[in-house]
Amino acid sequence: MATVYLGRVPLVFLFKPEYVRYVLVEHPRNFTSREISQPDETTASEGLLTIDGEKHRQQRRAVQPAFHKKQVEGYASAIMQYTQEAISSWHIGDSVDLTQSMQELTLRIIGKCLFGVDFASQLEALGKTFDDMIGSQAGILDTVFNLRIDNPVTAYGKRLSAMRKLNMSIYTLIAERRSDPTERNDVLSLLLKTEDGVVPGQLLSDKQIHDHILTFIAAGHETTAISLAWTFYLLSEHPHIRAKLQEELRTVLGDRPPTLEDIPKLTYTDWVLSESMRLYPPAWIQGRFAVDEFELDGVRFPAGTRVMMSQWIMHRLPEIWKDPLVFRPERWDPEHGQQVPPGAYFPFGGGPRTCIGMPLAQLEGRLILAMVMQRFQPEMPAGFQPGFNPVITLRPKHNLKARLMPVPTRDEASAAERRVLVSSMHDLSDRKGCRTALFDWLSFFRL
Repeated sequence: MATVYLGRVPLVFLFKPEYVRYVLVEHPRNFTSREISQPDETTASEGLLTIDGEKHRQQRRAVQPAFHKKQVEGYASAIMQYTQEAISSWHIGDSVDLTQSMQELTLRIIGKCLFGVDFASQLEALGKTFDDMIGSQAGILDTVFNLRIDNPVTAYGKRLSAMRKLNMSIYTLIAERRSDPTERNDVLSLLLKTEDGVVPGQLLSDKQIHDHILTFIAAGHETTAISLAWTFYLLSEHPHIRAKLQEELRTVLGDRPPTLEDIPKLTYTDWVLSESMRLYPPAWIQGRFAVDEFELDGVRFPAGTRVMMSQWIMHRLPEIWKDPLVFRPERWDPEHGQQVPPGAYFPFGGGPRTCIGMPLAQLEGRLILAMVMQRFQPEMPAGFQPGFNPVITLRPKHNLKARLMPVPTRDEASAAERRVLVSSMHDLSDRKGCRTALFDWLSFFRL
């Protein structure tokens, strides 16, 4: 445990898997996220990420059918169609901004799957709006010191301007759906029939529905897009792992596109994504606010304590992970991989507030990664350093612009793997121990 002061605000960081389980899984009702999130005009204060108690339980239960296994599997055709359309304009030798491309693709997928809307004609504008809303989260000055100035040059002003644009689109969507008698089974239709969980029989207001939609769109596309971007970066940096992934795709798929039935066979693809989210978790930190006093390992904390749990730190602790800084998908092999204690790996959170969209994100990630890597080999420029922009999510500081190279044949891949095997071995002697990870975390912030 460690207490860090940001201004005059104490944050208690928890660094053990059992502490994470205590907060997220064993005692979730004693830890709320509402006070941590500091809702204001630029946040979805009535979305699933911020509401608590009976409201959260009832409203989450109401939209859960949209994320059941069969329903999510039904989204596969839209994911594959939109991915195929996105990469159909790519050609060998092109330079592609993977950060922007993945954002636009996942935005389109989330709109179609959850709300029955095709954002195809709005992708560039929507992407820019979400960049202003999410990417301008300066953090310390306007949250800790409460300096919120509505001006185009301030981070808060940019977020507020972006929110106004999104508000117009979302409220228009709600009004159009209310006037349309067509029966649908998407998230928006479920929200229109959901009670608020406070007053019996009272349905959600337009404001509450708006906040849910904003939460689903923002969280639903942002985390998957970032996860894929980091994965492409890691594969470019580790040619031997990329070769193994492409060999699996050749063996399982051949020249045909993947299907839903192929997903369980793409085990190495799944390990690659899991390992990518270990090293670069899209949701890199989360906090809770203690409702009542509690005790951990003999230390008593008063009600109101703000506790913080960082996936970035927990996923890299050397006490848990062997060679924690090494990108090694094989560590997720259930037969020969390492044992991961519960609470040590939580890219989607944990307990009753585990990300409701996790099944969709996992399916989406596997299909998109397989379809791209089956046809192309994205390579970053030599010496490229993406840097970090840790806002709500762990974004790369610099967009990942890759050259699209051809996928080598099996013989070419085997020869290339032999050449890079030695050079891919990591010299760990000059790496920092992860005991300094907290200082790395603090260096993320920009005043």
